[in-house]
Amino acid sequence: MSEHFDVAVLGMGPGGEVAAGRLLKAGKKVAVIERELIGGECAYWACIPSKTLLRPAEARTEVQRVAGVSGAELDWSEASKYRDYMIRNLDDSAQVDGYARHGAVVIKGEARITGPGRIQVEDRELTAEHIIIATGSEAVIPDLDGLDQITAWTNRETYTTKTLPKSAVIIGGSAVGTETSTFLSRFGVKVTLVHRGDRLLEREEPRVGELTHKYLTESGIDIRLGVTARRTHRTGDQSVIELDDGTEVTADVVIFATGRTPRTKNLGFENAGVTLGDHGQVQVDEYCRAAENVWAIGDVTGIMPFTHVAKYQGRIAADAILGQPHTASYSGIPRVVFGDPEIAAAGLTKEQAEQLGIRTVATELDLATAIARPWTYEQDPRGFLGLLADTDSKTLVGAWAVGPMAGEWIHHASLAIRTQIPIEILRDQVAQFPTYNEAYQAALEELDI
Repeated sequence: MSEHFDVAVLGMGPGGEVAAGRLLKAGKKVAVIERELIGGECAYWACIPSKTLLRPAEARTEVQRVAGVSGAELDWSEASKYRDYMIRNLDDSAQVDGYARHGAVVIKGEARITGPGRIQVEDRELTAEHIIIATGSEAVIPDLDGLDQITAWTNRETYTTKTLPKSAVIIGGSAVGTETSTFLSRFGVKVTLVHRGDRLLEREEPRVGELTHKYLTESGIDIRLGVTARRTHRTGDQSVIELDDGTEVTADVVIFATGRTPRTKNLGFENAGVTLGDHGQVQVDEYCRAAENVWAIGDVTGIMPFTHVAKYQGRIAADAILGQPHTASYSGIPRVVFGDPEIAAAGLTKEQAEQLGIRTVATELDLATAIARPWTYEQDPRGFLGLLADTDSKTLVGAWAVGPMAGEWIHHASLAIRTQIPIEILRDQVAQFPTYNEAYQAALEELDI
């Protein structure tokens, strides 16, 4: 006998949790299905443990750079113990109980769609008026000769490890590679970062990659650009990566930060009329609808694979199911890399704007020469802000920032881009003194518009 629900949520990462919570609050009968842990990749193996472990080193750097303070030391034992607390010791029993108390039926297992409105979870059959696909993504590991011989990690092993390696090779120079390099090097691990591209963080402005390279190099990281891993082998207890320039890199572990792929294979999505894109992503419309009464949210859609976007899409899909549809907009959504200092961006790059036919003007501001806050925050202050404006509409279309707490103050630009606030009004805004937000005032004055 099958069980019937108003909504079945397949995957309980951040997006699934937001959608399920919204639907339960509205009185819907909801089944939540999760093959691993409720909370998903972000809560246990990615966002939460990584930011928790990046913070102690960031705090020590702050102490080292502030006048009149000394003595900060890192303690891996205490940092990893707090990390374990933050990831609930990989135990989601409290989350399972919590959803049950709020009226959800919690089902643990691998779900497969067998037809419109029909789901199989092991030997259990469900039917649902609506299905929300929130199955996330999984790490991509390149198919290298000798891979089975070496100690290969992804973000999961890296951010749940009990013992730090003495040395690590990180393959990939995107956000994950940058954050992982920062975390390990600050805790004393010898890090080599290998990236096939000509610059780090290639999806951002070239200047962002340049500054990221500078700060990572200053922290002792050996960065190899324009090279690709070709094969691997083990020598004694060491893992060796052979590069296409003829060189080798040896370390205790090799960490693959080589991207993620939507988790859609062999889950029967086609049985509900769902269409997959070229990269396996679920195709959705502006309401996150994937097919009749089927919705998809988060990484599985391939649209800006960030936790905050998954949560946003969870609201979009749930509201559509509840008869309160509103379209999703991805304009101005912030992108943050928690390096040291932080790296943040929102909106378009100059190259993207040109591809769209937008005429732009840009400016870059050295924070230390323009505002007081960097000097009150640290000695020898670091930080830059870049703005990109549409010369026709006279609005911001892009922004980036590299500096302390950039992930916090990028939201000023994010809101301006998203709501198309005229630059004339932005220039009239009054920022608290002294704050990093004051940098916008100075940068806006420099825009030739």
